[in-house]
Amino acid sequence: MSTNQWLATGNFNTAYQQEQRNFLTHLDRSIFSIFLILLYVWIPLMDLSNKYMLVVDNILIAIVAVMGLNLVTGFAGLISIGHAAFVGIGAYTVASFCQVIGDRHIIITHFWPVMIVISGFVGAAFGAVVGLPALRLKHLYLAIATLSFQMIFQWVINFMSFFNQGQTIFVGRVFWFTGKVGRKDHYMFWYFVILTIVVILGFGIRNLLKTKYGRCLVAVRDNDRAADAMGMNPGLTKVYAFALAGFFAGVAGALHAYVYRGVGFESFTLHESVGYLAMAIVGGLGTLNGSFWGPTALKYLDLQVEHLSEVAGQYLPSTMNLSTAMKPFTFGLVIVLFLMFEPRGIANWWRIAKSYTKLWPFRY
Repeated sequence: MSTNQWLATGNFNTAYQQEQRNFLTHLDRSIFSIFLILLYVWIPLMDLSNKYMLVVDNILIAIVAVMGLNLVTGFAGLISIGHAAFVGIGAYTVASFCQVIGDRHIIITHFWPVMIVISGFVGAAFGAVVGLPALRLKHLYLAIATLSFQMIFQWVINFMSFFNQGQTIFVGRVFWFTGKVGRKDHYMFWYFVILTIVVILGFGIRNLLKTKYGRCLVAVRDNDRAADAMGMNPGLTKVYAFALAGFFAGVAGALHAYVYRGVGFESFTLHESVGYLAMAIVGGLGTLNGSFWGPTALKYLDLQVEHLSEVAGQYLPSTMNLSTAMKPFTFGLVIVLFLMFEPRGIANWWRIAKSYTKLWPFRY
């Protein structure tokens, strides 16, 4: 590594500790710090309406969920088609407390950070249980096993009276140091909360991948027999990969419950599981920053398609039902195009841009 970390051209490490750092140069650290500050200040400056604040909150919640899916599918190589069910586990954990002690109980309204953590651990427990078939199953067979969990989850929620048979279970408004979070500040408040959680979990994944447990995930994905021969435990690695994914999904589900102030079945269907998988593919499987690009790109695409449908609906006959057709069409088209022309996702564009600037002024 160059002695001047501001003018370093490329990364040439001479010690293992240098490679383990989160930021290899001062420039990387400065750019990230500026970008993080902008994320915290741009929303108050923009003064967005509640509609667009909800869209931003949804993007951040999806990022939390896709980070977990990327751990199990991208880094560990285990296909999961039931990720929305894990998100639902976290949401219905909060809903279960509301059903038992009431949606305005102090535990729900004042100790909401504890509820979010509890939801994450409940999701991790279910993830570990669902991951047990990974000890014997691979590839398509494992995908069918996770799909079965999705179907079981949907059946339980729809037919159990405790869960209101899939109808909305309300969650009370939370309190902060300044008092009760009102309707006007609701989405703004949760933006800062979810953004902080995204930053914490992002650093957690980045540091996990530098440990032996993170390297085990990649080794098992590449060749589980070779990993076993090197002293790793592929079975245990697969199970804790599902547990980690379940934890992230559980946290995302609890955040979803608090942001929407309610839990309903329609937010955790198979369609949502396919959506999470699509976000991971578009963003880039096996990359941390792909977990940010994918949800942002697809949620923004949905918003633009909605606007396009509204504009086109003014000039086309109402019988065409353009808004219903445009979303699935564009969704499928984007997935097919990425699989054909950019299977490594948007993260690969970011990698190319970084490599181009990192070698400045010696660009090749």
